Amino acid sequence: MTSARTKFYLDKQRAKWSGVCAGISDYTGMKVFWVRVAAVFATFAVPFPITFIAYWIAAKSFDPKPIELYGDASEREFWQGVRQSPRRTARDVRSRFREIDRRLADMEMYYTTNNSALSNEIEKLR
Repeated sequence: MTSARTKFYLDKQRAKWSGVCAGISDYTGMKVFWVRVAAVFATFAVPFPITFIAYWIAAKSFDPKPIELYGDASEREFWQGVRQSPRRTARDVRSRFREIDRRLADMEMYYTTNNSALSNEIEKLR
């Protein structure tokens, strides 16, 4: 899981200060508002400088999100699902492929069987 899409990045486009909360939001799939509320709550609940030090370390140690990863919402949701539960995502993809394979097999069977009605329609078109 070392793909660029599964790595934590700072989200500079939705950033208020340095993009740490927006990056956490993008990585976890939570709304940015709730991540920021949790950060403010943590600032008051945890001894004072610890939260600011952790925020500063995160802002300095993580890379900003590359511009090519700012895709559409459906792609972003898919990769959030991959980060949260890779097995479930793989299972969903496998089930989609099974469904496509079943539909393709049904179409193939329809066209390859001896279907007199279909043969009559084809003959009428000639």
